[in-house]
Amino acid sequence: MVWDYIILAIYALSMIGIAIYTRNRSKSVNDFLLAGKKGLNGWMTAFAYGTTYFSAVIFIGYAGKFGAQYGLAAVWIGIGNAILGSLIAWLVLAKRTKTMTTRLAAKTMPEFFEKRYGSRRLKIVSAVIIFLFLIPYSASVYNGLSSLFMVVFDIPGWVIMLALAALTALYLFFGGYFATALSDFIQGIIMLIGVVAMVICFMNHGNVDWDLSKLTSSSELGWFTFSSANTGLYGNTVSLISLILLTSFGVWALPQTIHKYYAVRDNKAIMQGTVVSTLFALIIGFGAYFTGALSAYFPNALVQGSDNIIPLMIKAVIPSGLIGVLAVLILSASMSTLSSVSLASASVVAVDIYKGKINPNASDKKVNWVLKSLCLVFVAISVVLAILNEKYKISAIAYLMGLSWGVLAGCFMGPYVLGVLWKKVSRPAVWSSIISSLVLTVTLIFIFGYDKNGWDCAFGKALQDGINCSPMIGVICMAFSLIITTVVSLFTKAPTQETQAAFEDKTDKEEKAVEEK
Repeated sequence: MVWDYIILAIYALSMIGIAIYTRNRSKSVNDFLLAGKKGLNGWMTAFAYGTTYFSAVIFIGYAGKFGAQYGLAAVWIGIGNAILGSLIAWLVLAKRTKTMTTRLAAKTMPEFFEKRYGSRRLKIVSAVIIFLFLIPYSASVYNGLSSLFMVVFDIPGWVIMLALAALTALYLFFGGYFATALSDFIQGIIMLIGVVAMVICFMNHGNVDWDLSKLTSSSELGWFTFSSANTGLYGNTVSLISLILLTSFGVWALPQTIHKYYAVRDNKAIMQGTVVSTLFALIIGFGAYFTGALSAYFPNALVQGSDNIIPLMIKAVIPSGLIGVLAVLILSASMSTLSSVSLASASVVAVDIYKGKINPNASDKKVNWVLKSLCLVFVAISVVLAILNEKYKISAIAYLMGLSWGVLAGCFMGPYVLGVLWKKVSRPAVWSSIISSLVLTVTLIFIFGYDKNGWDCAFGKALQDGINCSPMIGVICMAFSLIITTVVSLFTKAPTQETQAAFEDKTDKEEKAVEEK
């Protein structure tokens, strides 16, 4: 166990070293958010995207709960994440996002909405929604990590949460996006090594010993879950499809993942990032959910709550020394996601609300300090919520993430995805998507909650079970956003000529001139 603590100490010191190394790389808002004028190469951007995509929620909450629930079929979630959430997402959105945000001089998603649709109110509303609904996602990441350290190291959850918050805030405050991307690159390598080591160790365990017959011979724990027992609105079939769609398409409209396209260097880096991010997602996604499926061989882990399944499996199988490596794997996944989420949330308040509304004449230096300070505030709010959730068990880790992703993707799927692909998306269509998606989310939470328990059940029970349907609700809202944005745009006034000019094809020379400007 001593070696495990030594490995953790080395990792913590390396993150402090990154903070010191990058302390002079965030002197302006542009430096802090986009790593300077040149941007980042494909490898660093791809690893930043991948490590933001896969956090402790995936390894602890999702892999444990859904690996146990669906068996090997859970692996389809990871495969969907690689193909739909990485490969197709990069091919469809990366180049167009980079081009349009450069032409419109937009550093955040709300700022893109303002300049794309000509509405300052739209910027303010979207900024508030992003800030509020990224908090439960951030809290779920803290809770996922605390579950591991409480079970494996017997360290109180609040202690590791505070330590994680302090480390993340340190290198984020000093280095901004460049420090985040540099740490993500290192953390991504650790994640790749760790997940491969974890799969090998579990497969070599005596209960498994490379024999998957227990999984492949059972219709309930096979590659597919389309048996009669899994049908119905709340059956495993619909649930699994919802998870694949939410976790694969949700990242198409999340501000913390979209931000990576803003800061990629050029078209060559985009092509490089497309390949690297897809391979990264395939290895991490497959490895995490495959490990979760192996929980069928560990009955003792299945009876202590879904959030403890993977930690208990690690404690039972992984030898001392390697436990430290896997702890760093989960820690890396958590810190990379937290830094990206904190950066996305703080930026919308500093750039879109403070600079955009409260103090339009604020200097770049002042906005930069506000941005850094808000990163610390967001980290603090998230860790407090996570500690409260740990104490009162407000909701499971997986469903906190599902709620956050579902609301944000539901509000912004149409306005953002169609907004970078189609000239005719109108301002009324964007308002229709955001407002109706919020109303639809709340409505469906109570409809599904009461429908599962009967319409005479307690309000709290209906609310909890409604939130537990958040993956399905998120998918419905994403589809609704695309539909209503399209329909309303067809019957309302198109954007101004100036905005539509952002869609015009330009030569490489003209594009370079725009970027330099």
